[in-house]
Amino acid sequence: MASKVTSAVMRQGLRVLGVAIRTERTVFTLAVLASAVYGGMTVASAWALGWATQNVVLAAFRDGSVASGALWTGVLLIMGAALLKALGVAGRRILAGVMQYRMQARSRRDVTKQYLRLPLSWHHRHPTGQLLSNASADAEAAWAPLAPLPMAVGVIVMLFTAAIAMVLTDPVLALVGFLIFPAIALLNLVYQRRLSPLATRAQQLRAEVSEIAHESFDGALVVKTLGREELETDRFRRRAHELRDANIAVGRVRGLFDPMLEALPTLGVLAVLAVGAGRLSASAIDAGDLVQVAYLFTLLAFPIRALGWVLAELPRSVVGWERVQAVLDATGSMEYGSATTGSTTPAELDVAGVSYAYGEAEVLHDVTFDVPAGRTIALVGPTGSGKSTLVQLLARLVDPGSGQVRLDGVDLRELAYGGVAESVALVPQQTFLFDDSVRGNIALGVEAGDEDVWAALRLAQADGFVGRLPDGLGTQVGERGATLSGGQRQRLALARAIVRRPRLLILDDATSSVDPQVEAKILYGLRDAAEASTVVVVAYRMATIALADEVVYLDKGRVVDRGPHSELIARCPGYRNLVTAYEREEAERAAIDLPMEEEEEEVSA
Repeated sequence: MASKVTSAVMRQGLRVLGVAIRTERTVFTLAVLASAVYGGMTVASAWALGWATQNVVLAAFRDGSVASGALWTGVLLIMGAALLKALGVAGRRILAGVMQYRMQARSRRDVTKQYLRLPLSWHHRHPTGQLLSNASADAEAAWAPLAPLPMAVGVIVMLFTAAIAMVLTDPVLALVGFLIFPAIALLNLVYQRRLSPLATRAQQLRAEVSEIAHESFDGALVVKTLGREELETDRFRRRAHELRDANIAVGRVRGLFDPMLEALPTLGVLAVLAVGAGRLSASAIDAGDLVQVAYLFTLLAFPIRALGWVLAELPRSVVGWERVQAVLDATGSMEYGSATTGSTTPAELDVAGVSYAYGEAEVLHDVTFDVPAGRTIALVGPTGSGKSTLVQLLARLVDPGSGQVRLDGVDLRELAYGGVAESVALVPQQTFLFDDSVRGNIALGVEAGDEDVWAALRLAQADGFVGRLPDGLGTQVGERGATLSGGQRQRLALARAIVRRPRLLILDDATSSVDPQVEAKILYGLRDAAEASTVVVVAYRMATIALADEVVYLDKGRVVDRGPHSELIARCPGYRNLVTAYEREEAERAAIDLPMEEEEEEVSA
């Protein structure tokens, strides 16, 4: 079984290398040529050393002097071979690095583009830590063998050239040396069989450790408020210790086999010297020939290990490649048409028979309603009624299982790529701000001048606090807007949507952290703005709902009733109980807070 697994890994690893070679054919060819120069000059340097030994060193002992011509010839031969060898090393390493980093960058770009193409429903099924690992550690591991690959190919040239040189120098010594190569090949085979499953496990654990770390850090607020620091630390520690043990196991195998791989060529040198000494005594060879062959073996020890390096990286490479390909081969990417709305006026929204399910659980059932252009509609319903799912459908973050969402009579799926984003803006429940300036977070890729930004801030009732910030629009808000309050973050997110002048603006409980009076000003401003939008707002507060032209009441994924707030509260018991429950809760909170404020005033007095 282990043999089958190893051979499968070998075949898959070679296919991965083939992809890289075909993609970066020119760079790989130049790197191999540089490596071949290195290999050829390695053999040439051995020949130059043998020639210098025979014609310079031994001649000096024999004659007591050395001809200047022979001395300079020996110096030039050795220096010339060394210089070309150095150029070969430099070219091989630089080009191998270029090839490796280009392939890693290409994989990261492809993975990131695929993340953007895949629908939100696919992202829901994959943890963020895994996605980060795919784009970083896995992309890096997939192309790790490319660094030693040109050298390994150059080694083959070197071995072929060295074999010819040794046979031409002395067939007997060459035969003695050749006995070492099968031993090295056998040792490498055993090495890979031992190393492959261990390296595969270590690469998988790297991804798992990354997933746990990201999950814990991203949920830091939950971890700290629930006192789960020790539990999360222990969970991370257990998997980190598994990774440590897996890496130690890999290190042990390498620590065992690396000295053996290093020792075999040395044993070959000793064998050549032992046999060569006898042949030298019998005058079958010259001293220079013996030095040349022995020196070749000392030089071959390091390059031969390059083959082992490539083979050692193949298991990790295969795991990384498969994890990256799993993303690139993922299905479910959204299809786009070629239609355009071609309008800048408020959009007309039509939801017709829409249903949607998460797996087997259907959360929306035959939802149908329409929103005339320029009107404001409130989506109201208890928790779990499907409001946020419906919002995702309106912004085409996901597509309905059945039915249509139409903008100006055009199905969102028929719009050209980018068409929905040009007309629709969504402000979600959970506000996200980048570690950037206020201006950067609002513009976010849109060419908007300061006047446009300030106009959006005024409409979002955010111009006041932004004007009081130390650097105004240039103030850095910190990671996720850490330097701002929840209400301030929500208003900046709203301004980010408004500056794009959307024809349809969707607010998914996007003003829940804002004072009700400020919220009313925002909604009035959106309605009365010169470039008004059609607005869909997920609302809970009575004051917010009352500002809408019409209410759509959802329950258990269905539209139960719709109409003006005053009519619904009179005729729909479920709606009335829901919105009055929110009102009672807010009144109770106000009643609890008021005595506290009065008590504080009395203490201050």
